[in-house]
This record gives sequence, structure tokens and C-alpha cells, in this order.
Amino acid sequence: MKYFPIDSNLFVKNRKKFMAEMKPKSIAIFNSNDIYPISADSTMPFEQARDIFYLSGADQEETILLLFPDSMDKKHREVLFVRETNDHIAVWEGEKLTKEQATAVSGIETIYWLTDFDKVFFDLMTEADTIYFNTNEHYRQAVETQTREDRFIEKCKKEYPAHQWAKSNPILQKIRGVKEPEEIALMQTACDITEKGFRRILEFVKPGVWEYEIEAEYLHEFVRNRSKGFAYTPIIASGANANVLHYVVNNQQVKDGDMILMDLAAEYANYSSDMTRTIPANGRFTDRQKQVYNAVLRVKDEATKMLVPGTLWAEYHKEVGKIMTSELLGLGLLDTADVQNENPDWPAYKKYFMHGTSHHIGLDTHDYGELKTPMKANMVFTVEPGIYIPKEGLGIRIEDDVVIQEKGEPFNLMRNIPITVEEIEELMNK
Repeated sequence: MKYFPIDSNLFVKNRKKFMAEMKPKSIAIFNSNDIYPISADSTMPFEQARDIFYLSGADQEETILLLFPDSMDKKHREVLFVRETNDHIAVWEGEKLTKEQATAVSGIETIYWLTDFDKVFFDLMTEADTIYFNTNEHYRQAVETQTREDRFIEKCKKEYPAHQWAKSNPILQKIRGVKEPEEIALMQTACDITEKGFRRILEFVKPGVWEYEIEAEYLHEFVRNRSKGFAYTPIIASGANANVLHYVVNNQQVKDGDMILMDLAAEYANYSSDMTRTIPANGRFTDRQKQVYNAVLRVKDEATKMLVPGTLWAEYHKEVGKIMTSELLGLGLLDTADVQNENPDWPAYKKYFMHGTSHHIGLDTHDYGELKTPMKANMVFTVEPGIYIPKEGLGIRIEDDVVIQEKGEPFNLMRNIPITVEEIEELMNK
């Protein structure tokens, strides 16, 4: 791994929180991700399943975590199963975790080789009444591939039909949404790496460069700062391309007078950051570009102030819509008749701002976290309003990542990343 070792105390705390929510006499199992094939002997780079990483810190394929708080034998209350290495694997893939290293990473004392799983699991299931299955119930999930977790659940239901089943996901939604100080520090590192990338491209961008060249500059800076790279597929959309919300081809040449919308950010230690900045290709905003940009920035600033404990996510978005409506009226994009005659299910402002303002962020860019209960301190949200005007070939979005505080306004993890018109112009024209 490129990142510095993480104190295992984080994973010890995370497991304690999960086990405190489990039913009596229950076992929870968490599987690593598969390595997914591309074609021939090619595979995608391995990405650890975020739940097992959250609970163990194990960043290795073919790993299983077992939690059984009521085990009669104390050593089986937390167990990590890892792939046994050998000389062949060491030569071709590199060494895998030893049992001692697995303990150091996770804080789990009982480590078995993966080949021992079926035997140990059978023995412990004779003591248990319930098994927690880890299904993906994220509100934006769109999984078509059978995962390692799916195969385990299918097998387990056949082999242990007399046991009760429970879901890990509601617990994970509850506890993963509220971040520990160590997690916020890791996310701050990801944001700091993102800042370095942004400052780099402010000196690089000019009319005539290609969107993919900007992407390459970011990637260079991210990787040289211990990131694997982008936390999600980067969007670098110049001119009218910015009106395509998930524009990811990044294959057009930047023209003089274009605005460039860049929605991209670095990961660090599997934790995501999520930034959007929109800059003028030639280093100078036109009056119209500045007018729209500052309107978006005002919406972002006002929306940020509302992210406090007790706020309801759905109500928050309604209030942001009111602020955006006011700005669109000021820009002349809406008039009072548009607002008076709007469809309540699709308000007038949605013509120019059709996506949500905020989502949880953490180990996943669209992270786990409760959305139907009041917000809590140490939840981390994006704030990302935008205005998109296809007729003008103009799309502007601005986004930061903020931590909800017990009292006062949220703490902006991207507070050092240039954002105002004046800052951007000054840095682009040094």
C-alpha cells in the first residue's frame, strides 16, 4: 500500500461499535472483494470491500472477518482469516500478510489461514442462533455482478437453514456515517493531496490544452503524494461539456473563453475526498461567468451553514432549493411566473440545478450514512451546488467536503483550496 500505516485502534473502536448493535448469540461475517477479470489474464486493480476494511484495516484479497461477541471461547470473539502465503506467491505477487502482521494491522489477536475458515465457522455456528449477512443496501447501488459476499450468503443459507438471518447494513449505515477523529484526519490528507493537484493545474491550464492532459497533471500529483489516484472517475468538462453531469470521456481540446468544470479528487488510504472547481481556460472570468460563478458560491456558502446537528437531509435540500431559486431569479434565468407556476415535484430551479446538494463521504465517495434521521456531529458531507445553462455553453459547479460540528458551522476540509474568483485569477496569472 502507498499510504502510511493506520493505527489499529481505529479498527478496534469500529468493531466495538458494530458488536454493540448485534443481537445476542449472533455471528457477523465480512468478506473481501474479488479481483475482477477484464479479459485473457488481465484483471482490474484490487479494491478492498470498504466494510471489511472499516472493521479490520485488512487491505488484502481473500480475507474474511468474523465477529462473535458471545463466543464461549474469548479468542473467537474476533477472528480474521487471511490467505496463507508461500514462496511462489511471494515471487509473483509479493508477500501477503503474516499472522503477526495481520494482528498489527487489525488489532485482532486470533488470526487463521483462510483454509481453516469452514472448520472454525462450523464450530462457532453451533453456538450461534443468528448470522448477520453483509448486503449492499446503499440508496444508489446498482450492482449486477455476483460478489464474494453474495456467494457466501448463498452457500450459508443452504448449509445453515435453521439459523436466523439479520442484516449488517443498517448497523453500518449508522456507525460509518459518524466519523472517528482518525478517519477525519485521513480524509483531511486526501483533501490536502487534492489541493496540491488543483494548485498544480492552475499553473498548467491555458487555451489549447486537452482535457485528458489536465487529468494527467492531477494524477501525477496525486500518486506522488501516496494516493492510488482518483477517488472516483474524474470529470474534466470544458465549455458545453460541463452541462453533462457525468461527463467522463475527457477528450476535448479546451478553447479560449471556455470555463472548465473539474469534478475530481484524490483518495488516501481508501478514504475519499470529493472536489469540484470551475475555472476559466484563459485565466480570466468574463462578467457573465463571474456573475454565475458567484451565485453558485453564495448558494454553497449558505447551504454549508445549514449542515448542523438536527438537520434533516430531505428538508435541507428543500431549503437549498429556495436559495438557488433566489439566485436564478437574480441571474434572469427564472422569472416570478416560473416560480408561481412550478410543479412542486419538480420545482422551477431544477431546470438549471437538477442534482442534489450533499451526500455522505468517507470510505466511499457516496458513503454509507443515515439519511432519514437528524444529522449528527462528525458526519462528513459534500456541498456541491451548480448552475447549468446549455444555451450559453456554460456549466458551473463548486464543491467542498465539510465535517458537522457539535456547535457552530461545519469544518471545511477543503478550506485551503482556492475558490474565489480573485484567488483563481491571481494564481492563474502569476
